[in-house]
Amino acid sequence: MDTEWMAWGKCRDLPPATFFPSDGVGVEIARRICADCPVQEPCLEYALYNRIDHGVWGGASERERRRIARRRRLEEARARRA
Repeated sequence: MDTEWMAWGKCRDLPPATFFPSDGVGVEIARRICADCPVQEPCLEYALYNRIDHGVWGGASERERRRIARRRRLEEARARRA
């Protein structure tokens, strides 16, 4: 998977700990940074594709990424049955 997009992320000059928060307030701070990041979509897709369990990627927390992955699996299963 292409990772050139990483050089353009708003996170590139911030401490990594910002995106690996230990509480909900930290998640909100990371989300705000990601909100208008030019590489938000490829970042999220990277985390989903690589099944990254920790941190905020593409503006989505671990829980949100699990929901997205589950929803996509269900949609895929429905499409196969149709």
